[in-house]
Amino acid sequence: MTPIPARQRRTSAKQKARQQAATGVVGYLRCSTDEQADSGLGLDAQRAAVQSACAAKGWTVTEWAVDEGVSGSVAPADRPAMARALRLLDGCEAGALVAAKVDRIARDLHDLTGLLRRADDDGWAIVALDLGVDTTTPVGRMLVGILGSVAEWERATIRQRTHDALAAKKAAGARLGRPVSAETQPARSRLRELLNDRLTFAAIATTLNVEGYTTATGLAWQWRHVQKTRDSLALDDLALDPSPVRA
Repeated sequence: MTPIPARQRRTSAKQKARQQAATGVVGYLRCSTDEQADSGLGLDAQRAAVQSACAAKGWTVTEWAVDEGVSGSVAPADRPAMARALRLLDGCEAGALVAAKVDRIARDLHDLTGLLRRADDDGWAIVALDLGVDTTTPVGRMLVGILGSVAEWERATIRQRTHDALAAKKAAGARLGRPVSAETQPARSRLRELLNDRLTFAAIATTLNVEGYTTATGLAWQWRHVQKTRDSLALDDLALDPSPVRA
């Protein structure tokens, strides 16, 4: 009998683990202010909604991930509890991430669609009760496609508006882009490479720190620094490319 190739054995093991975890889910709760974290305001209602929905579907909440006092503007992978939840899901220890509202998972549409793609690629599901986002169902998967199209339209619109604003400034004689010192260029170049690898801001910051890079002010990198530098690089690119932006 021909042995099963190693890659196929790993895939089969992962599929088996997924099947075993199919009815186990991670319940995700988030409140956005320190006051909410201290009082628990809103968390009980979120927990009750998740428990009720899971009971109706025959799912078991095997783990609760709670980000207290964490803003929805923070990227999902950069939140402590969400990051732990994603590790559980990627590790086949649960079959779905369930939240009472979609804005508990992500407020930014690009963050949400990024998570949806990650879930689809790795074989787990995302369920947001308020909007009916449930990638375990055909309707939920259709909604994911719609959200992805809206996100792409939004990106194209932002690019066009930014291009138009920069063109107006250039016509008025303003200098475009932030001056960059020679000392910061290596870190910026490396950061651009890591962005192209589609790493999270937190992962990029960790990599830059491990490789010995610092920020322009000599500090250790954090996800916020990565986000700001990403935006700066985008402005530099637009300043160098005067061609119209197409959707």
